[in-house]
Amino acid sequence: MSVEGPWGSRDGSKSAPEPARETIRYSARHEAPQEDKGQHPVWAVVSTLLMAGFLWFLTGSWVVAGAVLFGLFVHEYGHVLAMNRVGMGPARIYIIPFLGGLAKGQREPKSEWHGVLVSLAGPAFGLLAMIPFVAVGLAMKSPEWLMGAFFIAMINLLNLLPAPPLDGSKALGPVLTRVHPRLEQVVLLLIGGLAVWWGVSTGRFILAVFLGLAVFGHLKRGVWRAAWGRLSWPEAGRSLALYLLTAVVCAAAAIGALLPLTGGAVEPAFEMGLRFFGLGGR
Repeated sequence: MSVEGPWGSRDGSKSAPEPARETIRYSARHEAPQEDKGQHPVWAVVSTLLMAGFLWFLTGSWVVAGAVLFGLFVHEYGHVLAMNRVGMGPARIYIIPFLGGLAKGQREPKSEWHGVLVSLAGPAFGLLAMIPFVAVGLAMKSPEWLMGAFFIAMINLLNLLPAPPLDGSKALGPVLTRVHPRLEQVVLLLIGGLAVWWGVSTGRFILAVFLGLAVFGHLKRGVWRAAWGRLSWPEAGRSLALYLLTAVVCAAAAIGALLPLTGGAVEPAFEMGLRFFGLGGR
């Protein structure tokens, strides 16, 4: 309605014309985020070969190197399956030479609970990679294949350390935030610092540098939790239970892979597992 009212101005004079309304045109093409096409096939092959060579250099065994590489793929595929299941997909796997792998979704998780499930899916699903190596190791009575299975379990267990950017920090971090927002920051930085010290003191310098850069990145980041809010208390309880269960299963799988090498004795197998972390006697 104009300022003149429905029948014109009261004094009969003509009012000034109304200013033209600005027309806002919306593009028919909505600017949606581009879908991640994944790692280029050539670079994926090169990265895989570099990773395989690096693992052989560290272990001195092509069987163990192949086991770790296969376990890496299965671990990341567990993340991919979970991401696709909770609406983050289609997720892609990236191989990062000398460091490991990365599963990347197309979008962020819809809730912290989904984020916890995705983070734990990798270590839990990754244990399936042990099956062929345990089977061949038992059939051929080969310690090398059994050690390959052991390394697969230990990689998944190591990923559960609550140090950024490992899976454990993404699973346990939201639980700590549920208690107090600053608790996550303090605990993850403390454990991250200890993990860096452990890497340096045990000669795992590449891992120490990787974790050190990750901890530094978390120090620079101002927002510690996602914008969609925190876990509810029931979700925090379930998250903690799943985290502990996954860690226990990974540790048990690692010890189980060593039992044939120790004649079924648990204590020597446990000591071998501790030596992987640079603990216990040599």
